[in-house]
Amino acid sequence: MKTRISLLLASAGVIAISACTTDPNQPQQMSRTQQGAVAGAVVGGLLGAGESRTRAVQGAIVGAAAGAVGGSILDQQQRALQQSLNNPSIQIVNHGTHLSVVMPESTLFATSSAAVGPQGQNDLYTIARNLNQYPNSRIQVVGHTDSTGSVAYNQDLSERRARSVAGILTAGGVSQARITTVGRAATQPVASNDTAAGRAQNRRVEILITPTN
Repeated sequence: MKTRISLLLASAGVIAISACTTDPNQPQQMSRTQQGAVAGAVVGGLLGAGESRTRAVQGAIVGAAAGAVGGSILDQQQRALQQSLNNPSIQIVNHGTHLSVVMPESTLFATSSAAVGPQGQNDLYTIARNLNQYPNSRIQVVGHTDSTGSVAYNQDLSERRARSVAGILTAGGVSQARITTVGRAATQPVASNDTAAGRAQNRRVEILITPTN
């Protein structure tokens, strides 16, 4: 019963916070700041659940404030990245809790290579400057391939590509302690591997940027 009450109170806090910040020109949408507030309030309410109503409300308010700050930072960082990168092939997606910078193979590598080309290096140094301007985040570099070739080959290639990208970010001044790398091979396709266009979309590196405060 306490848990139900706490969650209901936390939800009420979320609704109130969102209502106070809704843009009248976009009544059907929440900004990333609002989405961060919602996520933070829910987490805060859950942390307070099982203790008391007061704890749940306090948790929702504190969590909402922290989430709103994180959402605002992501909005700012996304805009800064979009203004500084002049490559339309690179996608910057704001998920509310983190940014995803999606770089296709054609931007970074020759076929079957893990060596980053000159244009890709320029783009990565631009991203590194942005990451240095927003230091309170952790970064995961994820390599992806299409399904052509053996599983072992694709796994190795995706790992080497992720490490290559991370190496350039580090060379650009980003602390190595902030960066992790992982290879996903062909396990997370975003398009069909049955067509050349789909395979091209799947061959990519994603840079995931998650605020740490």
